[in-house]
Amino acid sequence: MDTSGQVKASEVPEARLPLIGFIYVANGEVLAEVDGAPFLCQPGQVLLIPQGIPFTIRYYGNAVGYTGGFAPSILADTNPLRFLSAPLHQGFWFDEGAFMGELFNMLAVSFEKGDRVFVEKGLDLLLSRIKPGQEAALPAAVSRFLEAVFDPGRTGGTLASYAGEIGISENYLSRLVKNATGRSVGAWMDIVRIQRAKRLLSDTRLPVIDIASAVGVEDQSYFSRLFKKETGLTPSAFRKMMQG
Repeated sequence: MDTSGQVKASEVPEARLPLIGFIYVANGEVLAEVDGAPFLCQPGQVLLIPQGIPFTIRYYGNAVGYTGGFAPSILADTNPLRFLSAPLHQGFWFDEGAFMGELFNMLAVSFEKGDRVFVEKGLDLLLSRIKPGQEAALPAAVSRFLEAVFDPGRTGGTLASYAGEIGISENYLSRLVKNATGRSVGAWMDIVRIQRAKRLLSDTRLPVIDIASAVGVEDQSYFSRLFKKETGLTPSAFRKMMQG
């Protein structure tokens, strides 16, 4: 997985894998939604997704790492999977994080070479490092905020409206989101605005000024500066690239 510098217009569509899915982030971040719940994967974190559970990728920010899936039948011992009845999100830090990154790299290389024996042993080793009870869970209020801000049925919101829905103060929501994700409420709202603007620029012929308004930015100049800051392209250049 390497999304560095990519400016795709849409989210990754929802899927249900007949495999156990995984996402491991070495750099950047990935916001996955699994069975309706958000999971923010940051450097040194892995997310395991049980078979058949619906998931989608809502956002990736210069994410580099590994993503894929495997069937339990490839494992010599499926006992480590007994805990995987729900998505499992865990972080690995310092030397352990470096080890996990190298392990995923070796798994990818072995898979390409068709080395089933190492893939099997590597997956066994990977699962032995996953410890239930050590999940990198987001605070409930932060999860509710991310669910709301990335809800495709919404046209936008404000700090006050999100805080009101969750039932906490604006200052408290701001602190929780910043501490848990490393980004401010406003930064997440801008990410969603840019994603929606990308889709409109790609799929419609609406004037840029109307697209800016549709995503909640009334100042077209500010919208253009924000869009270029996030994507490296002006809205017009992005539309030209996506529409050929």
